[in-house]
Order: sequence, then structure tokens, then C-alpha cells
Amino acid sequence: MTSDRGNERLDRLRKELASQQVDGMLLMVEEGLNWESVFYLSGFRGSSSAILVTPSEEFLITDGRYLQQASEQSSFKLISQGRSSLMRSIKELVREKKINYLGFEGDKVFYAHFRALEELGIQFRDLSGLVPSLRRFKDEKEIGFIEKAAAIASEAFLMVLERLESGISERDLANDLEYTIKSLGAEGGWPDHGFVVVSGPRSSLPHGVPTSRKINPGDWVTVDFGAAFEGYVSDITRNFVIGEPDARAKEVHQILQNAHLTAAAELAPGVKCRDIDGRARKCIEDAGYGEFFNHGLGHGIGLEVHEKPRLSSLSEDVLEPGDVVTVEPGIYIPETGGMRLEDDYLITRDGARRLTSDLAQELFLI
Repeated sequence: MTSDRGNERLDRLRKELASQQVDGMLLMVEEGLNWESVFYLSGFRGSSSAILVTPSEEFLITDGRYLQQASEQSSFKLISQGRSSLMRSIKELVREKKINYLGFEGDKVFYAHFRALEELGIQFRDLSGLVPSLRRFKDEKEIGFIEKAAAIASEAFLMVLERLESGISERDLANDLEYTIKSLGAEGGWPDHGFVVVSGPRSSLPHGVPTSRKINPGDWVTVDFGAAFEGYVSDITRNFVIGEPDARAKEVHQILQNAHLTAAAELAPGVKCRDIDGRARKCIEDAGYGEFFNHGLGHGIGLEVHEKPRLSSLSEDVLEPGDVVTVEPGIYIPETGGMRLEDDYLITRDGARRLTSDLAQELFLI
């Protein structure tokens, strides 16, 4: 991470901390949990660390496994915890800096760690969601990483389809796709969970886990996948049929494409996310399938597959320039099958741009 990008992010964080009247902000990484926000601010990407940001300084604490990596990746003042525990090193630093009001992330800190922090005898302010909110705005470099992740995932999907044969299992297809994504230069698929590959009646499971089920001619097959590049992810869903699809498959896919395009045309700064959801949902309801669309329309992506903002009927979010969001209407008919059509969009100053434009939205026929 360049110093200019890091300084700009720290400036935005410090402005928020001043408004919250805290002396510092603590973020922790334990067993990899919350590496995204620590990486976003510091540039360091390891499985165990803590950062403390005060009005004038920024510190990174980690252990001997990561000292060289941390010195190469981050401009923060590096503190080795030595033979001490991470928590003890944090407490020593907080005392040294005479912090009286400490911001932390209640949704990311283990209960045992919070109890240990309470021994400091200081005041705490739960600022959960603060850094993820800062991460909503994607700069040009971040957008480039997401576009690269989308391009790799799209190319890999087409390559896998070219060599796909009837009788392959859902699990083997998922493994082949992830291997191909890695071979094309990505870090891999999604860092926190596997792809969705579901076929036949199982395609009515929006987040179905791939199984040993064989994919047969005529099956509806839904593949929800993506790639990670420089930490940033893409998120795409496509559908295919081996052989000739039945009339209902064609109908469902056409409805989804209409709903998708209708919603995508409304993406722009200042638009309420629930209104975007409503436009797609109305298309599906008008076609008689409203009861089979059982999730929100989309979500933000970036360092995580699911970030702010949320596109759903319950969302209070409003789109802003720099947001990257998915649009993914779905129809899932129990005991018959389902489909979803998903692409990633950058919200620009005057509308939106599809970042997953390398892959056609058609129902693929194999």
C-alpha cells in the first residue's frame, strides 16, 4: 500500500475518531479474523496482530512469525510482542500512550479479550462498523483489483465449460473451477467459503454446498463463484444446461435477466438500496414467481464477499460513488430447481458500470 493511500485512509479514520471523542482505536486479528480492516489501514496481512491508531501515531503489534513481513508491508511503527501474549502487549501500549477512551470493535473482539482489556480501568466505546464503513468507498486501485478478479473468474468459468462433460459431479466442477482460477493468477476463490455449485432439484438451494451428485443432461445448474486478487474479490453467478433446456428453464432465466437489467439500470448515487431491490422484486412478482425470490437483491463487495451496502427490502443504505455492489435476483422452486443471475457494479458519479462485463448474461448451453 502506498503511503498516500495509507495516509488518506488514516486521515478519514482520525476524523471519525475525533467526532467520537476517543483517544485511540484498537483493531485485532485473531486466527485470521478481521485481517481485512487491519490490512486496509496498515497494509499488513497476517493471521495474528493488533493495530492502535491515536491522533498522532499508528502502531502495529505482531509476533516473531510476522516481523519481517510486517516491516515490508506496513509503515506503522512495529512492536514485537516477543515472548509476551498479544493481549499483554496491547495493554502495555495502551498504558504507555495514556489512553483514557479507547474505541474497539465489539463485533470482532472475543469476550475473553474484552474482559482482559477491562483490567485497564479505562473507558471503552464500541465502534463496530466504523472501519467497514470507511471501506465502502473504493479507490481506483481497489477497483482495478476487483476488475482483475472478475476477469480471471470469468475466463476460468469459460475454460471449465469448454471441457465440461455430462456426468461430472458438482464437487469436481467446483474444484476444477477453483484450480483454474488459481492457475490464471488469482490467490484463489473466496477466502472464507467455497463456491456454490448446485444442479437439478438441488439448484433450488441458494447457498447449496457442492456434492457428489452427477450433473446430467437437462439439469438446471447454478454456479456462484469468484476470484480473489490482491485481497479483493469478485462475485458472479451463472447458469447452464447440458443439452436442450426445458421451456421453464428458459422462462425463469429470461425473467431473471429482465429483473437484473431493470434493477441495474436504476443504480446511481443517492438511490435507496431498498428501492433497487423493489424494482427487481416487482419484475419477478409480475411474472408470477414472487414467492420464489427469498433473499435480498445484493450486497457490497471488496476485501470481503459481503460488505456494506446491502440491497434489500430492509436496507436503510443509500448508494454512494465508489460503492461496488452485486445485483443477483434469484428464483428457487422447491423440488424443481432454481437460478440466480449475478454481476458486480461500480457506482459512479452519474450511474453505474458493470465490472463483470467479460461474461455474457446468457443461459449457457453445453
